[in-house]
Amino acid sequence: MNRFSPEEKQAGGSTAAGAKRRRFLWMAVMAVFFGWAGYIFFAQSALIADKSQDLAKKQAAGEQVNASLNQLKYEVSRLNDDEYVGQLARKWFNIYPKGEIPIRTEQSGE
Repeated sequence: MNRFSPEEKQAGGSTAAGAKRRRFLWMAVMAVFFGWAGYIFFAQSALIADKSQDLAKKQAAGEQVNASLNQLKYEVSRLNDDEYVGQLARKWFNIYPKGEIPIRTEQSGE
């Protein structure tokens, strides 16, 4: 009595009922699994959309910071120029080199 022997199956519908039961159980497990997978997919897609909006905002802020950094680097590089430093001294502190006579004009608002 080998399982591969060509015996006839037992009469009755018990094997067909067992196959139906296994198929139903398999379908129920698959339905639960795909339901769970769909729920996770939609939950994560909403989370990813929120995170991508945050990322876009932070990238825009990062671009502004980089632009400000480049502007500051440019201004620092200009401070190495003696002529520019002289202009700043004249403008902010009213310091003039010897022999230079400042010309002041009347301003209407003051």
